[in-house]
Parts: sequence; structure tokens; C-alpha cells
Amino acid sequence: MTLEAGTLNRRVSLQRKVVAQDQTTEAQVETWVEVAKVWANIRYLNGAETIKAATPTSIAKASIRIRARDDVSDSWRVVRTKGGKDTFFNITAVLLDEQGGEFIDLAVETGGSHG
Repeated sequence: MTLEAGTLNRRVSLQRKVVAQDQTTEAQVETWVEVAKVWANIRYLNGAETIKAATPTSIAKASIRIRARDDVSDSWRVVRTKGGKDTFFNITAVLLDEQGGEFIDLAVETGGSHG
């Protein structure tokens, strides 16, 4: 399967979590840093509503296709900014293109407490 450039029509940020020292309190804090901005194709697969801490919460599952990279991990996240609003997608699996090696599919979830 050949990856056509026109199908990658959304700009997203790949981010990974790092531990840094807060300069005021000197405490160790987790924060997200951008690794790269890439073009992607986002396909929503399904959504569900669950109850979390007695509050209804919506969770959507999606697949995000990007050009092949060998550094993406399921501990990372994807951020899509549209109209000044960020949508955070937690990566649950990194699926390799076994035939051509042109792309990877990121199985992701958004909503709930993701982000």
C-alpha cells in the first residue's frame, strides 16, 4: 500500500513525558515536551460513555496514521490543535506497516481523563 501525501491532512504534535525539576519548589514534576510536528490522518473508530468518579465521561477511540518513524512509543501522546482548542490522544499501541514500511498507525484514545 502506497501512502499518498494528500491523505495526511492534519498537523499534529508528537509529545513525550519527561521529569523535570520545578525551579521554585525543586520538586520533581512530570511534563510533556514536543518531539516533532508531523502530518497525520485521523480516523475515529468509535466512542463510548462511561461513569468515572460518579461523572459521565465520553471516550473516543481513533487511529492516527503518520509517516514511518522508529522512535514513537505507546507512552507518548498526540496533540491536535484546531480553532485554538487542543485535543489530547493517548497512544495505546504503535502498529507498523509490515508491507511497505511507509507509515505507522497509532491506536489512540481521547476524552475522559486523557491528556
